[in-house]
Amino acid sequence: MIRLKSEHEIDEMRYPNAIVGEVLAYIKEYVVDGVTTYDLDRLIEEYFKKRNVIPAFKGYAGFPAAACISLNEMVVHGIPSKKVVVKNGDLVSIDVGTIHNGWYGDGARTYIVGEVDEKRKELVEVTKASFFEGIKMLKVGNRLGDVSHAIQSLVESHGFSVIRDYVGHGIGRNLHEEPQVPNFGKAGTDIPLRNGLVIAIEPMVSMGTWKVKVLEDGWGVVTLDGSPSAHYENTVVLHNGKVEILTMPEGLDV
Repeated sequence: MIRLKSEHEIDEMRYPNAIVGEVLAYIKEYVVDGVTTYDLDRLIEEYFKKRNVIPAFKGYAGFPAAACISLNEMVVHGIPSKKVVVKNGDLVSIDVGTIHNGWYGDGARTYIVGEVDEKRKELVEVTKASFFEGIKMLKVGNRLGDVSHAIQSLVESHGFSVIRDYVGHGIGRNLHEEPQVPNFGKAGTDIPLRNGLVIAIEPMVSMGTWKVKVLEDGWGVVTLDGSPSAHYENTVVLHNGKVEILTMPEGLDV
């Protein structure tokens, strides 16, 4: 069941989502050559503690850390580790979630470390741009498939692939709620869009195949052909006929 949020409930969701945006901006300067993904996770958890939010991912289905940190061909759900060292040329995707007063926030970014080739830069830029292309279609009277189709169309026009096995989702009192929000689909299909809809839209894009596999740790998801990937996510709300990006509070653009 899709649970539309009231104005009061949307207000309650502003803080945990603002902290998601803040921490994704904060951590950017620390994503550098030589840092471990464990170090990055510790910084994120410490930031959450100072801002009085709970790390939503830690303990979720047994996940051991505050952030999912995934490098290069790893699309999502990378477990932070002292053994994983970031290097120049890496693409580092960081996905975080928060809880405050029982309400959830969720967002992700991919950071470029040092110098990378133009194709990798384009991958990161297109992944971000596809999110904004998608929310152009997030209007009362449209359908969710219009959002999904817009994302897919932009990604594929650049010769990249949308990951299909993992999708966005509704969010509120739970991290994952209905509806599922695919990054691929047919325009004019799926649920009608209504005021009060709060969803996490998260394009996951590969330079090669859209097919993926889960690693032996049961968490990390990598592209089947080993091609680089990127991830960009925000929690958004449709209300008063307009879109608000809850994870991009005023003054933050990352």
